[in-house]
Amino acid sequence: MRGNNIMGIIFANLHEDLVSSLTDVRIMGAVPFGGKYRLIDFPLSNMVNSGINKVGVLTKSNYQSIMDHLGTGKAWDLSRKQGGLFILPPFTNSNDYSNRITTLNSILPFLQNSTQEYVVISDCDTVCNIDFQDVCRKHLENNADITLVYKRDVLPEKLHAPAVLSFDRNGKVIDVLITNNVEGSCSFYMNMLFIKRELLIELVNKCVSKNTLNFKRDILQVEYKNLSVYGYEFKGFSQVITSMNDYFNANMALMESEVRADLFNSDHPIYTKVRDDMPTKYGLGSKVRNSLIANGCTIEGEVENSVLFKGVHIGKGTKVSNCVIMQDTKVGANSSLSYIIVDKDVTIGDEKTLMGTLSYPPYYSKGSVV
Repeated sequence: MRGNNIMGIIFANLHEDLVSSLTDVRIMGAVPFGGKYRLIDFPLSNMVNSGINKVGVLTKSNYQSIMDHLGTGKAWDLSRKQGGLFILPPFTNSNDYSNRITTLNSILPFLQNSTQEYVVISDCDTVCNIDFQDVCRKHLENNADITLVYKRDVLPEKLHAPAVLSFDRNGKVIDVLITNNVEGSCSFYMNMLFIKRELLIELVNKCVSKNTLNFKRDILQVEYKNLSVYGYEFKGFSQVITSMNDYFNANMALMESEVRADLFNSDHPIYTKVRDDMPTKYGLGSKVRNSLIANGCTIEGEVENSVLFKGVHIGKGTKVSNCVIMQDTKVGANSSLSYIIVDKDVTIGDEKTLMGTLSYPPYYSKGSVV
């Protein structure tokens, strides 16, 4: 299957209420991650690496940061005359941008005017590196109408309305439960699917005409009985961001070499907007252990098991451990930071002690002064 016969749709704004501290000033897709990335970089790069060269990004009202990050799509080779990157702001008067069917209905002209035969749909709140060409091959082998990407694991505690799937021996879906009440491992839908474009349009029109507007209940739960719906098991590293703890743990997981090798696979790289910075400067007496340090930082103190984004300054005598510190934050001298999340452009003064725990990392909002 040629990648240019597949188009992508990314929901960049769903489930923001679960990490409202991070999404007060940005949408979910624009949340910084891993030192230099945004969450949208992962589904967008996955699509581009799979040969998809037409991608629509669905946004909501506070989409300035995502537009600034994506630009023309040049960083993902999507600045082109045919296909390319499309920012799709809300076209309706509805304030419910979390409703997938209503949102898809609002972009029906975009879907109808496209020529690709298939559509890949993905959210932005799952960090993973997946090859959608493999999903496509599985879809064609099964002669499926819909292929759902799922993970076999314990349900994330706060996953929004999880769809738990059951299969027959051939991998065909035979039951869909929407429930959090599952003990142990299960096969839960990762909010990624592969479907024919015309079928997607037909299903959206059908739901809108009947005012049945819940995507999982009114499409997945109903249509698996009428259509050929199969699953594709994703076995690589993935982390669904359903809470601030999940966000913190996902960043901390990058300390493990196995996770980095899987997530940042050189054969399927994760692309992002490039900001030209000087190399990081390490002062006399500075110490850095088991950390991810982006370009443009100045480190005069000690950093351990932490993720530092671009332009972070760590003052002399300061000790930072198990922290996520975002872009252009300044930390003064002789301070101690442990198990905290610090947003962009925060100023932390001299001789401050900020401490959290693994189960409760405190968050310091963008532009604040401590």
